[in-house]
Amino acid sequence: MDNKWIWFDMDGTIADLYGVDGWLDDLMAFDVRPYAVADMLYSVLDLLDLFVELKARGYKLGVISWGSKANNADYDKAVTEAKKKWLYEKMVGYLLDKIIVTPYGVRKADTCRKYGAGILVDDEEQNRTAWDLGATVNANENIVRALRALTA
Repeated sequence: MDNKWIWFDMDGTIADLYGVDGWLDDLMAFDVRPYAVADMLYSVLDLLDLFVELKARGYKLGVISWGSKANNADYDKAVTEAKKKWLYEKMVGYLLDKIIVTPYGVRKADTCRKYGAGILVDDEEQNRTAWDLGATVNANENIVRALRALTA
């Protein structure tokens, strides 16, 4: 299992972006506020405990998230900074081996291919279907429960 990765999407997977009031209006106005104030979808302690267990089993952990839909380099830079800051404020960033914010719409498998095989945890079916580097976990279900099976 050397170099086996688990890649986590952020928005709708570990970050409750869509639960932030006015999230879409903010993003359309090039405001990163929703990325900064989103709650976690899981207890931080549950997620940190899971990450520690997965790392103890030899997994490398990464975030693979898209930038904004807008073709705006300054806004994409601000989105990347906000997402990274959020990960560290929620403490999970300290257990990640890699954080990638890739341009919107780029196949996540293409971005992650250089790291080898891995598991994608994502709430969007199109991303799971396009993932050709290994298994996927549907983040519309309980990801902590699904990933705990890897540590059993």
